[in-house]
Amino acid sequence: MNFRKWQTAIAAAALTVFTCAPLPAQRAEDAAERARRIHFSSLVLDTHIDVTPKLQTDWKFTEEHTSGHIDLPRMKKGGLNGLFFSIYMSGTVTGPTAVNNSLERIAAVHKLAADLPDEISLCTTAEDVRRARREGKIAALMGMEGGHMINNSLPILRMYAALGVRYLTLTHSVNTDWADSSGDSPKHDGLTRFGKQVVRELNSLGVMVDVSHVADKTFWDAIAVSEAPMIASHSSCRAISGHARNMTDDMIKALAAKGGVIQINYLDSFIDPDLYAWTQRTAPARRELAQRYPGRENFARIRAELEKQFGAAPKASWERIVDHIDHAVKLVGADHVGLGSDFDGGSMPVGMEDCTKLPKITEALVRKGYGEVDIRKILGENTVRLMEEVERAAKRLRGENKVK
Repeated sequence: MNFRKWQTAIAAAALTVFTCAPLPAQRAEDAAERARRIHFSSLVLDTHIDVTPKLQTDWKFTEEHTSGHIDLPRMKKGGLNGLFFSIYMSGTVTGPTAVNNSLERIAAVHKLAADLPDEISLCTTAEDVRRARREGKIAALMGMEGGHMINNSLPILRMYAALGVRYLTLTHSVNTDWADSSGDSPKHDGLTRFGKQVVRELNSLGVMVDVSHVADKTFWDAIAVSEAPMIASHSSCRAISGHARNMTDDMIKALAAKGGVIQINYLDSFIDPDLYAWTQRTAPARRELAQRYPGRENFARIRAELEKQFGAAPKASWERIVDHIDHAVKLVGADHVGLGSDFDGGSMPVGMEDCTKLPKITEALVRKGYGEVDIRKILGENTVRLMEEVERAAKRLRGENKVK
């Protein structure tokens, strides 16, 4: 090849490179488009949303609101097509009152699904969730946040399961009569004998054992007793932020080793270490204000009062959610991580003001190099797989019990 031909060949090759290689702006656009395609074609299933009490008021689920974190129009905008409605009440509400209030909240979820049959499907099995997805409906499930609501009764637990409850958080923020909470002083050294019976009964019923909110010793007792994989319905990583509600690396590894899933919580004080430190400094004043202004509806008011006394709280960014997801995935793999936002249960980080912002999580995972299969698992498929395994364990255990 002579010199002129050589120059021509080089120029042609250079032109090909510059024509085919995307510019940085083009690459960014491609990532955004890919993320949007993945997100809006996936099952996006959140395992803990605290909107349930609103269903018992004149608040309309079908209308778009400017307060709170979730409603039907915003779910559609954010691609959120599956959720566990939390059956929640304070751990200080106990006895028959707790049972009655729980039944009313369960009834409110049933009524919502009955009122919107073309939009919402009440699901109790993994196959129900998949069917709802195929039909273009929102998969609505229920999780009970706090073992105090069973009123120390296995028959009442069975009744909740028959009504469609598919996980039981063993404790809320105070100890039950049979299990220690992460938010209280140890009383039982984990699970009592009856507490271990509760875990076994949940296994037999096909209801997931939820270890969010429990004391560390309660977690380790539950892991030892449970014959089915367990869920942490709304917990993040203590290695990043030291909140007692988060899980240590050893706990996450043990949960995953048994086939379980940690569902990352979005609450700002759980995911951001600086904000968590601020909440620790202000804790005594917070407790005093909480007694004066009880209820979740007063969280913002209490935060404002504390900022007057102690200065502005550090701002947590929504990107911290992705940090916790990434930490857990690096620790135990993408098969054991999911989403458990705690929407309507507290203060969200900046940039995750409501469920319309959920596609940002998918885009962040795409930009981090996560593959499509793993992203779909994290968005919701892991939860369905977990439900299937718990269902299989229940069938096996019921079969064994019949033989006995």
